[in-house]
Amino acid sequence: MAACAKGPPTVTPEAVPLASVRHIIPLPSTAEPASGPGFTIGAETMIVVPHDDTRAEWIGQYLSALIGRAASPEHLRVVPGADVPAPAGLISLELGGQVTAGEEAYELTVTADSVRIVASHHAGLFYGVQSFRQILPPFIEHQALRAEQGRMITAPAGRIVDAPRYRWRGAMLDVSRHFFGVDDVKRYIDLMSLYKLNRLHLHLADDQGWRIEIKSWPNLALHGGSTQVGGGPGGYYTQEQYAEIVRYAGERFITIVPEIDMPGHTNAALASYAELNCDDEARPLYTGIQVGFSALCVEREVTYKFIDDVVREIAALTPGPWFHIGGDEVKTLTPEQYDAFIERAQAIVRKHGKQVIGWDEIASARLQPDTLVQVWRPKTAMGPAVAGGAKVIMSIASRAYLDMKYDDQTPIGLTWAGRIEVPDAYDWDPETAVPGLDPAAIVGVEAPLWSETLGTIRDIEFMALPRLAAIAEVGWSPRDRRAWADFRSRLAAHGPRLTALGVNFYRSPMVPWP
Repeated sequence: MAACAKGPPTVTPEAVPLASVRHIIPLPSTAEPASGPGFTIGAETMIVVPHDDTRAEWIGQYLSALIGRAASPEHLRVVPGADVPAPAGLISLELGGQVTAGEEAYELTVTADSVRIVASHHAGLFYGVQSFRQILPPFIEHQALRAEQGRMITAPAGRIVDAPRYRWRGAMLDVSRHFFGVDDVKRYIDLMSLYKLNRLHLHLADDQGWRIEIKSWPNLALHGGSTQVGGGPGGYYTQEQYAEIVRYAGERFITIVPEIDMPGHTNAALASYAELNCDDEARPLYTGIQVGFSALCVEREVTYKFIDDVVREIAALTPGPWFHIGGDEVKTLTPEQYDAFIERAQAIVRKHGKQVIGWDEIASARLQPDTLVQVWRPKTAMGPAVAGGAKVIMSIASRAYLDMKYDDQTPIGLTWAGRIEVPDAYDWDPETAVPGLDPAAIVGVEAPLWSETLGTIRDIEFMALPRLAAIAEVGWSPRDRRAWADFRSRLAAHGPRLTALGVNFYRSPMVPWP
């Protein structure tokens, strides 16, 4: 099933010209190159971080690991220092200064003498490091080449002042239709980090598989997690493994958003416990890709005991403030049953201290004022929900669904929402995607990746990139500064970097790859 791109070209330091601050994705608010030779990293270069700040020290160590031993016999030293401008020859990570545009804003200044990354919060420091990373030679991304000593590593001179357009810049990974292990999820988190995405929505349960251990309902994972689309072995995360994903993402300033789809898309649960069915008969496990046929028995109290237990256990493992209840494609309940269920499910989620998210179908119910509605259908009637205080995440299927084929020759993926070439994923504006929607209600964008046809991490990479980079820029960069012609040029410059990372990305014919 694995998708194939052309064989990766050889990665060498000479493969591409020196990068520029104008090559960064997502496009910064302002980025001005400067004249001069730029900053050269050598054996004596140190990374200076604030005193007694373990978070900043971790970011410094992260940067040191990115550079590796390419410029010196050992990793660059990370040393504590005062929050003052860096002396010559140092890379300085600083908290404070004049950066006031939010927790994710940063300033990056590169001269021949020093590199300064300044932010008011740690998230901004981390994103400044990602921008600095992108102007270093692509070969630093290659594990073997990064370990070689004595290479010239030069960052071009320039200054960036940057902050995101939206606070929600997400990706969704469906681990239910096909199961992906912890290492695969971490790989996806790393790719998200490169492009400053900050939410990973994990679709943990669907008709084809239940993917997280629930100690009070153990058969959900043991039986409901035992298969997947096509009849493979499936799998699930123990609570310890899920906690490790949460930790790894959190280090990289990505918040995990768990989703347990309900009341539909629940066949794995209905197969695991007969009492969740109105007729007390457990359903057979399902390995196809049809939707809309399953639903919890919403008239039974045991259903709400089940939901309470599941939400309680997952909420305790998830420090982020959100819990996604799905709510999409329910075809076997009456509208009255559906709306009553959504209202009751909201109360359970809120009882466990989480804010509710659901797909746009939930807008028919009476929503709590802080509910987030994830819009995938542009014709959804959002007026009453928004008037009541709900906010919106834009995931328009014809623009943001990464499982749609690029074109008719794409070997995997679906086409029900159309074919989405890279410019289709890039050239849209969340503010005009849903007619009549108040732009103030939009908190950001998210790119879902459903896995009916995806069985390996190579498949994930092929369908996600480069479209994930396009969605990241939609969420981060000022609308009036975005243009496809400019993006395709910057994206082409990222080709050698993705190759060095070993990413199986789609080499779109619409991008002038080197």
